[in-house]
Amino acid sequence: MRSNSYTLGFTALVTIILGIMLSAAATSLKDRQLLNEELDIKKNILASLKIAGTSGSKASAQEVQQLFTDNIRSFVVDKDGNVVAGLSPDQIDPKTMVEVYPVYEKVLDGATSGFALPISGKGLWSSCYGYLALESDCNTVMGITFYKHGETPGLGGEIEKEWFTSNFSGKRIFDDNGGLVSIQVVKGVVNESSSDAYHQVDGISGATLTTKGLNVFIKQDLNNYLPFLKQAH
Repeated sequence: MRSNSYTLGFTALVTIILGIMLSAAATSLKDRQLLNEELDIKKNILASLKIAGTSGSKASAQEVQQLFTDNIRSFVVDKDGNVVAGLSPDQIDPKTMVEVYPVYEKVLDGATSGFALPISGKGLWSSCYGYLALESDCNTVMGITFYKHGETPGLGGEIEKEWFTSNFSGKRIFDDNGGLVSIQVVKGVVNESSSDAYHQVDGISGATLTTKGLNVFIKQDLNNYLPFLKQAH
């Protein structure tokens, strides 16, 4: 009969070996995970800007990279709306650089045709991340995507679905006097005869708190870009 010390030693050895194997696997997969996250973000930027070949498609990594390179010019603006020379979005440290904001410009045939701006904030159960794209007038919504959240499937999780995001297209973030209204998700269905209809989209049944969160952070993020939007218009 083997002693307890043998059993404990064997168990410890197996544990150490498995730990080393798991650590090596995690390290080797880290670069791939980061690449997949980067590609997902780029795909969402492209989709929000209605770049053909990305929305609702199974574009390959190479196709996404090429579409991004061919159609997007990225830069950073400060709190006054001025472009920050020598700084790119991937160089922003969100912990220390809190008054600079990334912008993704859609350029077709040398002309600007839209801007995608990152949006994020608290929903009901989680932080939600996405992109809101505006037409070149910096007022009309081109599209919106949500690529990361932990909201309840079938309820708040519907924010990522096309039936919901498509309602944003054509809406306006400014009122007739140039004031920032943003886009508000209403409870129920938008009253199309209302003067506010251009700034509202239909709500999600059972997801009132999630959409309230969206209303808050979308307007807050747009307010951060307000000086830039006023200049770019």
